Amino acid sequence: MIVDLPNTTTSKISKALVRIREEGGAVALGRVLTLIIASTMGREEEAIEAANDASREHPMRVIVLSTMDQDRAEPLAARVDAEIRVGGDAGASEVIVLRAYGDAASDPESLVTGLLLPDAPVVAWWPGVAPTVPAESPLGRIAHRRITDASAQPDPQSALHNLSSSYRPGDTDFAWTRLTLWRAQLAAVLDQPPFQPVTAVQVTGAADSPSTTLLAAWLALQLQVSVDYEFTTGPLSHGIRSVQLTRAAGVISLEREVPAVARLTQPGQPVQDLTLKRRSLRDCLSDELRRLDPDELYGEVITRGLPHLDDVIVEQNEG
Repeated sequence: MIVDLPNTTTSKISKALVRIREEGGAVALGRVLTLIIASTMGREEEAIEAANDASREHPMRVIVLSTMDQDRAEPLAARVDAEIRVGGDAGASEVIVLRAYGDAASDPESLVTGLLLPDAPVVAWWPGVAPTVPAESPLGRIAHRRITDASAQPDPQSALHNLSSSYRPGDTDFAWTRLTLWRAQLAAVLDQPPFQPVTAVQVTGAADSPSTTLLAAWLALQLQVSVDYEFTTGPLSHGIRSVQLTRAAGVISLEREVPAVARLTQPGQPVQDLTLKRRSLRDCLSDELRRLDPDELYGEVITRGLPHLDDVIVEQNEG
């Protein structure tokens, strides 16, 4: 069910929510958090769909704050239009879509504060362009967790370095979340004999893949070795391509040449084909909603591993 509330206020939206619950039996009981999605008009639906799917694991209230693209030149009268989606249109959540025009979009915190679930954690998510310092943005200040996506920024690699300098506990990025399966597979391989130190690492991936850079930074931090990473180009170049770990016994290679399947090659063992899919938006969101405390490992990688990786590259270039 979708209820339209044109030219409305937060107070009217709250009253409409109460009325919907009384008339239709939709309740907020069991909601574990409030998810705020900051988007631009016309680009909300993919994020809403991901949130609806994730809500089956994490029942929540979803508040979508949608504003006009900043490049729009002509001024608009201040107005807020709203939609309330419940039932089949909202998964296991209730979705409130706020479309703010003109000066009504200048104070996003006041627009959402009255709609937050009481005594429940708040997660802010920017599926598109994110603030320069998420934790200091109006929505970031009221959130326990803040989710960005470096791959959605105009320059993904520069976005990573901005995340490094602006990091605050509670920040995370989907470029990191997409590494979960790669990190798990590499950790499993190194947990098997022979237990020899890794002496060299090579990582390759697409030039627009911030996950490739973060994977290299994680490996450099965890293994305490120099990591050689390079970007590939071409029609099939997408995401992380391969990782090679060199030990005394030989080279371990995990390479994904086709979508969803990676080939694992280890000295003295048969070649294995492993399922290694690119993670969907829903998978990434569900993962991040499982924990509402700061991701300390991500913080270490983005603030220590990434700068260390850059220092090594500079030294190599100067040498």
